[in-house]
Amino acid sequence: MPRKISWIRAALKDFGKFPESVQNQMLFALRLAARGEKAETAKPFKGLGSGIFEIALPYRGAAYRAIYAVQIGEDIWVVHAFQKKSKTGIQTPKPDVDLTRKRIKRLKEELR
Repeated sequence: MPRKISWIRAALKDFGKFPESVQNQMLFALRLAARGEKAETAKPFKGLGSGIFEIALPYRGAAYRAIYAVQIGEDIWVVHAFQKKSKTGIQTPKPDVDLTRKRIKRLKEELR
């Protein structure tokens, strides 16, 4: 049975601003994760420990990202969704990494 996909409220709000086709592709990837599988568009998110993944999608010259955790509580948790603005390389900007770290820490505390 698939796990539930849960969202940090701010991540869901930002996700709702993504183009519809980007949302659909990301939801497909999240549903795979909920079944214990991994989409081709998902990769481990380095630097925040195991069980954190990032879905990265290019769309019309922009890059959209969603970061989710599979090892916090029972659910798959989407902790951050954003449009990557940086034009320098593929690395996730530090403010987005810091925000993700903060949200994961808070989520772990709330689910204890």
